[in-house]
Amino acid sequence: MGTKTVDEAVDANGTEAKSDKETVDGTGTEETPDSAAVTGAETDADAEEQDDAEADAPADEDFPAAGEKDAPGVGQGAAAVVSAGLGIVSLTGSWVATVAAARETLVGQLQTSSSASVATQVKEVYGDAWATTALVGGLFALAALIVGAVVLARPAFGAPGKPQAAWIKSVAWAGVSLGVVGLVLAVAKYSDILLGLPSTK
Repeated sequence: MGTKTVDEAVDANGTEAKSDKETVDGTGTEETPDSAAVTGAETDADAEEQDDAEADAPADEDFPAAGEKDAPGVGQGAAAVVSAGLGIVSLTGSWVATVAAARETLVGQLQTSSSASVATQVKEVYGDAWATTALVGGLFALAALIVGAVVLARPAFGAPGKPQAAWIKSVAWAGVSLGVVGLVLAVAKYSDILLGLPSTK
């Protein structure tokens, strides 16, 4: 009698038995024990690597949004630059002061008669115009002083633990200094302590 191999054996019901290498699972997909073990090991390794990556990744709160981080510094820096600019304008003059002085000169010429004394004509035509220029310069200086002081005082009312940038402090202090100088010069000129009207006697 001939002997059949395992691959050729037929059970009592007439169904051909499959070898171990040809075992098919319930879904119709052939899977060997060795391949299943390898797949499971790779899956476990990937899961461990993913867990390690998530553990090493910093939390979201460590990286605040760009708007939340930069908005306070940007606003204070812009205000500091504005303060310094206003201080420079208070010392060098502006078109507002030029127009105001020219208008005051025109008003003085219209309101002063030709028969008025020389002292009156000088005061009305030139003195008032110079005082107006000093007044406008003083307003710019005062604005520079106020804005710079607000920028320097802002960290005291902000969130604790967020120091103000050094360049913002420097520019703000420059604006405050220019504002003080401009304000002193404006007051001195307006009161004729500095560059007063010439004597007409």
